[in-house]
Amino acid sequence: MRAVRFVALGDSLTEGVGDPVGDGWRGWAALLADGLAEGPVEFTNLAVSGSQTRDVLERQLPAGLALRPDVVSVVIGVNDTLRCTFDIRAVAARLDAVYAAFTEQGAVLLTACLPDPGAMLGLPGALSRPLARRQRAVNAVVHALSERHGAVHLHASEGAWLTDRAMWSADRLHPGERGHRQLAVRFHAVLAGRGVATGAAPSPEPEFPVPTKSASLWWLATAGTGWVARRCTDLLPQLLTLAADEMRHRARGTSARLDLRASAAVSAALAALSVEPDVA
Repeated sequence: MRAVRFVALGDSLTEGVGDPVGDGWRGWAALLADGLAEGPVEFTNLAVSGSQTRDVLERQLPAGLALRPDVVSVVIGVNDTLRCTFDIRAVAARLDAVYAAFTEQGAVLLTACLPDPGAMLGLPGALSRPLARRQRAVNAVVHALSERHGAVHLHASEGAWLTDRAMWSADRLHPGERGHRQLAVRFHAVLAGRGVATGAAPSPEPEFPVPTKSASLWWLATAGTGWVARRCTDLLPQLLTLAADEMRHRARGTSARLDLRASAAVSAALAALSVEPDVA
């Protein structure tokens, strides 16, 4: 019996950050892999922390295609929203190219929409609303392209799990073991419903004890602080500009214009895909 080949592309979420095992990370994709088939499964995780859609297109896609997966997951986009270079048109073009490449090869494509980072971090409204608007735009694009390419899509941007602190790690942006297991369980259920996953569903119960408060604080003071600092250096100046614009519109009662502008940008990005092959 030939092994089912499962390849995962993405950023720190798919890399498994928040679910430590030994000296590395495990994560939802590895947990899902065990339940994809009753027989052998060959799992390759190409996800790299900090990756954006450009990284998936230029670096992870060629490696993924070379493995000729039966099932491939592409969960990406949050890091794009945290950059001053955010461009929903470019995000849409890159995702469309990645999705098309795998589906044309015959792989079952897994995608997901994700919660906005501002809400998860508990940022003040003027700071969180611009990030939420960007994440809604990415999610709208992922929804539309998932339907276009026949992907198996998981609505991970909603549900009680978002407000359950037991699901999340110390940094409040990555799931803990329980959260990664929740993602694996939900993906497995959708795949089993389509007859793709034939193995046993992952257990929702954690295998390891929840990290102690001191361990969580140590992570935040070391790796976690560095993670935030690297992104703030790039994003913070623009985020402050976005926040100022947000407050001006709220003072004038014209906040709806920002939402309309974002919706129009998504529509234009999707419309451009049918006429422009540019994925730069």
